[in-house]
Order: sequence, then structure tokens, then C-alpha cells
Amino acid sequence: MKNFLRISLLLILAGLLNKEGADFFLSALNHVIGTAYAQDWKVEFDDICKKTNAPMSMTKDELKQIITRCNKLSVVMGTMTQNESERKVYLRRLRVCHDLFVFTLESKDNIISPLRIEPDQ
Repeated sequence: MKNFLRISLLLILAGLLNKEGADFFLSALNHVIGTAYAQDWKVEFDDICKKTNAPMSMTKDELKQIITRCNKLSVVMGTMTQNESERKVYLRRLRVCHDLFVFTLESKDNIISPLRIEPDQ
């Protein structure tokens, strides 16, 4: 909500100023939008990766949903150009989280009931 108010104020001010002032405020607006965007994907990233503590307690549907979220976030993160090294690090960490969820889902699908040995009679 704060970012929305900042953006609105900058748009209003840009409309009131001459060309140079408008360019300045539009660049500031771009910075605010970029910062808000960066915070949004980091919140999503943190929410996804904090669930790696107990993936076996998640249902198959929950695992499928979080895998989908990982895929969507990787697309968003792949388009980031602000800091190349930061992008690579976060994408790698997201890939590790994604792979853990995929492995967990596959292992839940392939669980075989334990072998039961009947006692001798």
C-alpha cells in the first residue's frame, strides 16, 4: 500500500512539472516500482523455501502447488536484470528447493507398503 501511494504521488508530481522534472520523477517512479517488485519476489521466495524443512508432511496437492509456484517464480526471477550475481544465486537456491519438492512428490508416488513377513506356523 505504501508503494502504491508513492507511485500515485510521483505520477501526480510528474504531470505538474516540466519535461526535465517529469523525467526525474519518472526515473524515481521506475526505481520505486523496481524496489516493490524486488520485495514481492523475495517474499514469495522466502515463503516457498521455508517449506523445505518438512516436505514429507505436505500432501501431494500441496507439493504440486508449491512446484508450480517455484516454476512461476523462476520465470519472474529470470527476467531480472538489476543484479546478475544476485539473480544467479537466488535462482540456484530456488532450483534446489524445487528439486527437493519434486523428489518428495515422486517418492510419495512410489511408496511401496512395507514388506510383511508372516510368522512360521
